[in-house]
Amino acid sequence: MEALVRSMEGKHPARPCLVLSNNPEAKGLLKAEKLGLDTAAVDHKKFNGDREAFETEMIKIIDLYQPDIIALAGFMRILSSKFIDHYEGQIINIHPSLLPKYRGLNTHQRAIDAGDREAGCTVHKVTSLLDDGPILGQAVFPICPDDTADILAKRVLEKEHILYREVLKKFAIKNQFFIQI
Repeated sequence: MEALVRSMEGKHPARPCLVLSNNPEAKGLLKAEKLGLDTAAVDHKKFNGDREAFETEMIKIIDLYQPDIIALAGFMRILSSKFIDHYEGQIINIHPSLLPKYRGLNTHQRAIDAGDREAGCTVHKVTSLLDDGPILGQAVFPICPDDTADILAKRVLEKEHILYREVLKKFAIKNQFFIQI
């Protein structure tokens, strides 16, 4: 989140309007406040598993800001079709594998266990299928023989910060054609 926010300066076509978390204790909220951004938290635990009510509350808050793009960053909740359809074509996410390989969790260990020679990360449009949707960009690099899941995770994170910023910029430029006046 912080890398994305810091990238949206100068000639960048997008500007952050809100940082929202499902965890009121998320460190990213404090970082965003220090950067002068509006923040909000909708604690999913307070909804006792009622995902529809949780997402309805998030939609109420997000819609106040009328964003053109929703960039997920560290949001570890599966979103329903209702939420995704409400923001159709506007939600992007980053995943720490070379999709379509290794959807879900434990991606680095799974790549190592499979004997993959390459790892990376993927930015994609969010659809109702987990870690699916059109791929907008990937960063690829070799897996080293001495890589552990932790080492690989750190290397992937470095690439994520670069890739997500660049894809967001291009996605924002492309989406400018859909602005209605």
